[in-house]
Amino acid sequence: MSAILVVTEIQNNELKKASFEAVSQARRLADQLGHSVTALVTGADVQALAASLGEYGADNVLIAQDVKLENYNPDYYKAIVLEAVKSVSPEIVLFAATVQGRDLAPRVAAALQKSLASDCTGLDVVDGNLEIEHPLYAGKVFAKFSLDSDIKLLSLRPGVFEAETAAKQAVVNALDLPALESRITVKEINKTGGDKLDVTEADIIITGGRGVRSAENFKIIEELAQVLGAAVGATRAVVDSEWRSHDEQVGQTGKVVSPSLYIMCGASGSIQHWAGMAGSKCIVAVNKDPEAPIMKRADYSIVGDLFEVIPALTQEIKKIKG
Repeated sequence: MSAILVVTEIQNNELKKASFEAVSQARRLADQLGHSVTALVTGADVQALAASLGEYGADNVLIAQDVKLENYNPDYYKAIVLEAVKSVSPEIVLFAATVQGRDLAPRVAAALQKSLASDCTGLDVVDGNLEIEHPLYAGKVFAKFSLDSDIKLLSLRPGVFEAETAAKQAVVNALDLPALESRITVKEINKTGGDKLDVTEADIIITGGRGVRSAENFKIIEELAQVLGAAVGATRAVVDSEWRSHDEQVGQTGKVVSPSLYIMCGASGSIQHWAGMAGSKCIVAVNKDPEAPIMKRADYSIVGDLFEVIPALTQEIKKIKG
């Protein structure tokens, strides 16, 4: 039986949501193709995390454990994936198109000399062949194509695919570790933003643009985000003005997000920003200018002063939540 290998990712000692999405998507494809699903978990101590992947459709889980693997090192992690490919002999290898996945997947593809499709937003099986959807020109068009390669590598855009449970009991085995050699030494990881929710992991995002006017005024955006359990996002203009940190930036030069709800406040919706948030399932725009580009693209548009609309919306949601 052919296999699909899913390369998972850990953050703060937990599997990322994007990893569950990738395993779930692998399960759907495997059922159509008659394949099995093997997930790879890499880290310093990952035994306890492995079993949960069966709930999302993994038949087997390979664990790669070593103190050297506590932090992401591209040379170590590439060697681990290559060893897993050797062990499983997959037809398809899936990564999440996260910061780590965008770095790791091309390294593995180059080492294998196989085809890679990055930032995929759709996968389907047509006449027994894998059909891939990928956005082009900042999301203006979507291309559909296939890979002519015996091993097909793909990275999936986070938030686009559902993480559906499959209630399987995965068989967990340790991967024979290859020699871990690298000219890179990762001494420490400096995290920014404290414990705030990352925009790439959030189901709801409240983004502020230049219309918020100052860093201090982002307080009203933060209050709405807190009530909704949302992450705070920012446009490039806001980040360039140093009102918010770059880790919150959404757009072509920031992060690509696909939340269930995206509320955009005081931003015109440039094509560069649209490239980062076009995958949102529902878009709400708040802007004084009814002719702003985002007002025509949003599912719901509120023409008004954000300094009146956002506090009023926050209060109403508080009332509903009691």
